[in-house]
Amino acid sequence: MSAAESATAIHRNQVDLLDFIDWSGVECLNQSSSHPLPNALKQGYREDEGLNLESDADEQLLIYIPFTQVIKLHSIVVMGSEEDGPKTVKLFANREHMGFSNVSDFPPSDTAVLSQDNLKGKPVVVKYVKFQNVRSLTIFIEDNQSGSEITKVQKIALYGSTYVLL
Repeated sequence: MSAAESATAIHRNQVDLLDFIDWSGVECLNQSSSHPLPNALKQGYREDEGLNLESDADEQLLIYIPFTQVIKLHSIVVMGSEEDGPKTVKLFANREHMGFSNVSDFPPSDTAVLSQDNLKGKPVVVKYVKFQNVRSLTIFIEDNQSGSEITKVQKIALYGSTYVLL
């Protein structure tokens, strides 16, 4: 899939929510210190195929992303390699202070099993009704494509819209 094709898969009124992330509150559990979350999430870094977010002790990653205002999430792009890229991704809207010890205690707002097309940039459209008034998003990457110890994420992009204040 070309970049133009994947871009058109995003609805016209949806925007990259990068500008609405509250960077001071962003957290990632089990990230490698030499391959941290900004490599996959921040503008400029995430476009560099040589930079990745990598897991540390095992294959799981738990990412918490607060927003500076309430958003509506439409879709998410999670890119990675065919071998080490994420496989099962669980999304939680407005769940704070989650850890690996309690992540399975809560039902996810949505779950995606990433295909090879997704790993190359095809967006995963979320259950839109579950992501209408989102103040924060927790992304739990449960496993990877090959079952290896290290998960590598090349890019994470969130698409949606904000509420217009009148």
